[in-house]
Amino acid sequence: MRHIFRAGPPVPTGPTHRTTPFEVFFDLVFVFAFIQVATFTAQTPTPLGLTHGLVLLLLLWWPFTNYAWLANQVRADVGLVRAGNAVVMAAMFVAALVLPAAWREDGTQSLAAPVALAFVYIIVRSVYLALVWHISAGNARLRASLRFRVIPVSVGLIALLFGAVLGGAAQTLLWAAAFLIDCISGLFIAVSAGRAALPSPSHFAERHGLIVIIALGESLISVGVGAGSMVTHWLAIVAALLALSTALALWWLYFENAAAPAGQALARIPVPERTRTGSIAYSLAHFLLIAGIIYLAIGIEVVIAHMADHPLQRPAGAPLDWTSTTALFGGPALYLIGRALFLRLTVRHTPPASILAVGAILALLPVARHLPAFAALALVAIILIALVCYERITWQPAAAAK
Repeated sequence: MRHIFRAGPPVPTGPTHRTTPFEVFFDLVFVFAFIQVATFTAQTPTPLGLTHGLVLLLLLWWPFTNYAWLANQVRADVGLVRAGNAVVMAAMFVAALVLPAAWREDGTQSLAAPVALAFVYIIVRSVYLALVWHISAGNARLRASLRFRVIPVSVGLIALLFGAVLGGAAQTLLWAAAFLIDCISGLFIAVSAGRAALPSPSHFAERHGLIVIIALGESLISVGVGAGSMVTHWLAIVAALLALSTALALWWLYFENAAAPAGQALARIPVPERTRTGSIAYSLAHFLLIAGIIYLAIGIEVVIAHMADHPLQRPAGAPLDWTSTTALFGGPALYLIGRALFLRLTVRHTPPASILAVGAILALLPVARHLPAFAALALVAIILIALVCYERITWQPAAAAK
C-alpha cells in the first residue's frame, strides 16, 4: 500500500501524453454528479428549478476544468497528485448523493445537504490549490499566481456557506456569486498568462471529448432508469428510440464534425496563446455542451413520464408545460450554440446550418408547447437528424481545420 500514493516529485506530461484510465474514472464521478443535477431539476420542473440546476451545474463544472488543466501539467495517476484526485473523487461522490436535496426553499428544511455540498466544494477547491502548490515547486510564476487565487476562492467559499445556511433566494444569489467570483478570477489568471501553458493539447482535447461522451451515455442511462417499467406501450418505446437518436445526433455533431479539427487547431496555436484559447474554447464552450445534454435529458424524461401516465387515453402524452418544453428544446439549442462557439474559437469557422438549426429550434418552441409530448420530442429529433444529414453531405473537415 505504501507505493500506491508514494510521495515524490510530480511527473510532468509531454506533447504525446494521453488520458489515463484513472482520469476516465475521475470523470465518471464528476458526470454522475452532473446527472444528479438533472434528477434534482426533474423533481421541480419550474423556471426557478431550472435556475437552481444551472447554478449547481456551474459549481460542479468549474472544478472539473481546473483538474483537467492540472492533469495536463503533471500525470494525475502518480504520487501525491493521485492521492489528491482520489480525495476529490470521494468528495464529488458525496456531493452527487446529497445534491437532490441541495436547495432550501424555506427555513424548515434540513441544513444537512446544502452544508455538506458547501463543504465538499471547500474540499475540492482546497485540494486543487494544494496540488498546484505541489507541482509549482520549480515554477516561480505559477506559484506566485496562487496568491491571486486564494483570496477570490476564499470569498466564494464563504458565500457558499452563508447561502447554505440562509436558503431561499439568498442561497441562489450567493451560490451564483460564488461561482462568478471563482470563475472570473480563474479566467483572468489564464488570460493574463498567469496559468501554465498546455504542454499536451491532444490530451486536453481528448479529456473534454471524453466528458462529453460520458455525459451523453449517462444521460441516456438516467432517462432509462427514470422511465423504469413505465415504458410498456409501443409508442413509448418509439419515444425512447427517438431519445437514443437525439443522443447519437449530438455525438455525431461533436465527434465527427468538430472534435478532431478543433484539436488539431489547438495544437497549431503558439504556446503562449494556447492557454487562453483552451480556457475559453474548452473550459467555457464545453459547459454549454454539457448543460445542453443535461437539459435535454430532463425534457426527455418528462416526455416519457407524460406518455406513461395515461397510455390508453393519451398514448402520445399530454402537452408539456412551458418549463419542460424549454428544457427539451433549449437543451439542443445550448448544445449547438456551444459547438458553434467551440468551432469559432478553434478552427475559426462556424457552420451556418448549425445556427439555422438553433433558430428553427427556438422558433418552434412555442408551437411544441401545444403538441403532444411524443410529437415535441419527434420534432427535436427530426431537426437534429436533418442537421447531421446536411453536414454529412456538405462538411469539409480539411477546410474547417485551416
